[in-house]
Amino acid sequence: MNAILLNKGREKSLKRRHPWIFSGAVDRVDGAPRSGETVEVRSSAGAFVALAAYSPHSQIRARVWSWETCDIDASFFTRRIEDAASARLVLGIGAVTDALRLVHAEADGLPGVIADRYGETVVVQLLSSGADLWRDSITDALCGLPGVERVWERSDADARELEGLKPRTGLLRGKPLPGTPTIHEHGLSFKAEIDAGHKTGFYLDQRDNRLLLREIVAGADVLDCFTYTGGFALNALRGGAKSVTAVDSSGLALDMGQANAALNGLRGGDWVEGDVFQTLRKFRDQGRRFDVIVLDPPKFAPTAAHAERASRAYKDINLLAFKMLRPGGHLMTYSCSGGISAELFQKIVAGAALDAQVDARIEKWLHAAADHPVALTFPESEYLKGLLCRIAR
Repeated sequence: MNAILLNKGREKSLKRRHPWIFSGAVDRVDGAPRSGETVEVRSSAGAFVALAAYSPHSQIRARVWSWETCDIDASFFTRRIEDAASARLVLGIGAVTDALRLVHAEADGLPGVIADRYGETVVVQLLSSGADLWRDSITDALCGLPGVERVWERSDADARELEGLKPRTGLLRGKPLPGTPTIHEHGLSFKAEIDAGHKTGFYLDQRDNRLLLREIVAGADVLDCFTYTGGFALNALRGGAKSVTAVDSSGLALDMGQANAALNGLRGGDWVEGDVFQTLRKFRDQGRRFDVIVLDPPKFAPTAAHAERASRAYKDINLLAFKMLRPGGHLMTYSCSGGISAELFQKIVAGAALDAQVDARIEKWLHAAADHPVALTFPESEYLKGLLCRIAR
């Protein structure tokens, strides 16, 4: 088998079971592995460390499949995917939704593999060279899960470019897609744009946080920023909010948000198309005030290299939000940026509150739903950070 030999001492993170091997840790490559091919990872002394998928074009030069010697073959992927799906069953998520994450990449031992289930359809993202090479075996394993009728690919994320891979989308296996599927969550129905929407078609990770919002908005004036197709906005309406203003830069997303509201018989939302930063400034200048504000922006910092610029953007929107909250109001604010740690995000929000001259406290730390697990040895899998803050009366 082809092998990667590490520089002296660079096996330490691997022994702590962090699954990434960066290019700077590699002394040499023995053999000529193809992109995505399995290689042995060995210490500078030649000792076996792991089996990993080789990626010659990425700064992450290899991603670990297994810490033990085994066959990386079709049955390996079948076992991993069946184990991941079984782990979701014990969470009881099926009692509240028919849409959930089945495979969460490194946290489920499958680097670069994301699989989300929308009823009878599984949408898969293959974001690493190793995942791409094993496309057929991964698809077969997903098709073998009970009740799955098709597997649709959405491998169009920026991460593939870093791996030297071109975007790929479309039907991989099974019956043709019968239009836009409708999913159900905590008594609400949503259309999921799995063929062209954000991520795999819906923000499944915010499921619990949407329900939390519903529980705190009775009689409130709510501002939902970066609403996309209305996940938070619809929960605010269902929760008895006095008014809901939903803002997004995409007119198409707002159209779907309004269609989702109509699907659920919900009325009263104000759907505003515009750049969120500019719209917030306009609302501030108009003297508008809200009882609850939700900030769920897109990824401002995909890596730590973007953290400084992203920090300014996060501070800007949180500062504007704090200034528009009424006394006793809630700010529900998020970062999904891998380059922004939870500690840094709290500091940014704290700085925004200070500049807005409000006294705020954290009432709750917010995270992705339980079907997005976090590996103890891979903290990067905890990408979604959120705070529920309340300002003093």
